[in-house]
Amino acid sequence: MEPQVGSILEGKVTTITKFGAFVALEGGRSGLVHISEIANTFVNDVHDFLQEGQTVKVLVLSTENGKINLSIKKTQPQERPAPRTQRPGGGSSAPHPATQQRTGSAQPRTFSRAPQQPLPPSGDQSFEDKLKQFLSSSEGKMADLNRSIDGKRGGGRRRR
Repeated sequence: MEPQVGSILEGKVTTITKFGAFVALEGGRSGLVHISEIANTFVNDVHDFLQEGQTVKVLVLSTENGKINLSIKKTQPQERPAPRTQRPGGGSSAPHPATQQRTGSAQPRTFSRAPQQPLPPSGDQSFEDKLKQFLSSSEGKMADLNRSIDGKRGGGRRRR
């Protein structure tokens, strides 16, 4: 008799491989628990979580062409991840330095070689003027960047 998809069964781990574990089920059938279905955390080595002869509860994921796909992690309660601002020990963690925004006097990098013109206060320009200024500035920066990349790739004309 074929196990029903979605049913939870008990079985014994018979063989452990690098890609998962085979579990013997009742009725002489066996199924595979893929390494990704062993635990709710990353599994590098199946031996860290299972041993041959161990009795485990498994959920039947699918039965196709006589093969039974099983899951152990779906029979276990889901662990809720801790909020990013708290560590498991209860302390709070600071944001990663790469995610912090620049503040203070640090200037953003620009790729144009021409001196930058200071922007007038935003209240003195219409939206269209701001957009034109942004587009011209952006086109100049892109042209400088493309010239720089072409030079590094060996693009352009070659001298004889």
